[in-house]
Amino acid sequence: MFKNFRIEISFKNLDQLKKKLDFCLNKKIYKINIPCKGNIKKDFLIEVVKFIGVKYKNLDVIYHYSFYHQFQNNKYISYQNFLNFLEINKVYNKNNEILLVSGSKKRNEFEVLDILEKLKFDLNRNIKFGVAFNPYLIEKMDNKIERNRLIDKLNYSFVKSIWLQFGSEIDQLSREINFLNKIITSFKEFNEKDRKIYGSLLIPSKQFLARFKFRPWRGVYLSNNYLNSLEESGEITKKIIDFYLKNSIIPLVETELSTEKQFLEAQNFIDL
Repeated sequence: MFKNFRIEISFKNLDQLKKKLDFCLNKKIYKINIPCKGNIKKDFLIEVVKFIGVKYKNLDVIYHYSFYHQFQNNKYISYQNFLNFLEINKVYNKNNEILLVSGSKKRNEFEVLDILEKLKFDLNRNIKFGVAFNPYLIEKMDNKIERNRLIDKLNYSFVKSIWLQFGSEIDQLSREINFLNKIITSFKEFNEKDRKIYGSLLIPSKQFLARFKFRPWRGVYLSNNYLNSLEESGEITKKIIDFYLKNSIIPLVETELSTEKQFLEAQNFIDL
């Protein structure tokens, strides 16, 4: 089942990364996403790209690049560091796609739309980029801004994928996918056969629900029904998985899957 999914893995050092990658390979999981947060940023992120590129050449890896976490000194130095990252990724990673995110807090003149505008003049067109979209924003004005930002992002021909945030309101998800399907047809280059839509997926557990209620994730909207019942959160997530697959949306599992127990629980959940 996981062969049609992507799996995100987080780690603190190369030893931990190796253990998790070996576990994935043992489970025949070859499509990996590497986030850009916590320890995984700046020099260590470069080290990770080189390590995987040399030791795990057969993996299909998509790196995330957060302009919030990657900012260093000023926007000019930070942009040059980004271009350097693109060159290193091109050398060490056979997958030429990178997910661009502004980060939890947008930096002034150094967020995704600013960078996409600069890339018109500096980009090697062999690189593809993904951009984020949150279909679960509650306020109408926030939703309107999010839609307009996505349209602005899709105006750049090198944007080839959309990555959906996770949430619990499937009616909102359905509404925003209808919106996406309508606007995508107006972007000829994005509407080509190589374009993709990915959907974030979290496997619920008692531990996750308790942690989220104590410290909610910025930009992730989960209903009280979802948070107060493991059974309810399970049913909602299964509906989201079913919706993803019926609408050709590739799931990205963000839940930790690095032990036999975690893997079996997720596999049993998804196969139900």
